[in-house]
Amino acid sequence: MPAQPSSHTPPAQLAARARRLFTTGPVLKRLIQHYRPYICPFGQLIEQIPPGSTVLDAGSGGGLFLGLLASTGRIAHGTGFDTSGSAIEIARRMAERLPAEQQVLTFHQLDAAAPWPNGPFDAVSIIDVMHHVPPRQHRELIRRAAERLGPGGTLLVKDIPPRPYWRACANRAHDLVLAGQWVHLPRPEDIRSWAEGEGLSLARSERINMLWYGHELMVFVKPGTDRCDAP
Repeated sequence: MPAQPSSHTPPAQLAARARRLFTTGPVLKRLIQHYRPYICPFGQLIEQIPPGSTVLDAGSGGGLFLGLLASTGRIAHGTGFDTSGSAIEIARRMAERLPAEQQVLTFHQLDAAAPWPNGPFDAVSIIDVMHHVPPRQHRELIRRAAERLGPGGTLLVKDIPPRPYWRACANRAHDLVLAGQWVHLPRPEDIRSWAEGEGLSLARSERINMLWYGHELMVFVKPGTDRCDAP
């Protein structure tokens, strides 16, 4: 589907917000949070989350996405989980720095095979997670996410596309250096097939390039009463 005109928040503003959110912890991990908005399209991602939502962020890492959502007052509550204990510790420190009225975040350290936090949620986000997961587990990841959505809920998937090849190589090199991992890039058509197999419909699909990095943004909607229109 073609991208629609947007007035999303520019990366520099989001990076400035990230610097205010992440002020403690290991220097390298803080710098990754500070500069990630320049290579990941958080402005576009934030726009996909309906205002006032409850959000589950799978593979939340240091909590940057939920932190940006909470600090702008966009969400009612956010729950994040990750297998990394050090990442969750950074996320919890970040959440504690939010003003009292924005302290709406909860983070959990969970093993990859552990049950996810109970739903339903208005939105579930899977941002740069699938390429770190073995390909045989990709479909199960989408199934679990769909299962946690309430009626009319939004599933946001952002990952690295395998084409064009040179951008995919740049992304792979990035993860090899920072994560020490050779990643497995999911095909957008497979993600769509798995999501539709769970009864979700594609509402938006967009290819976004930032510097030499490529991103595939896909937004799915679960059938049911729109929560904004519910009595």
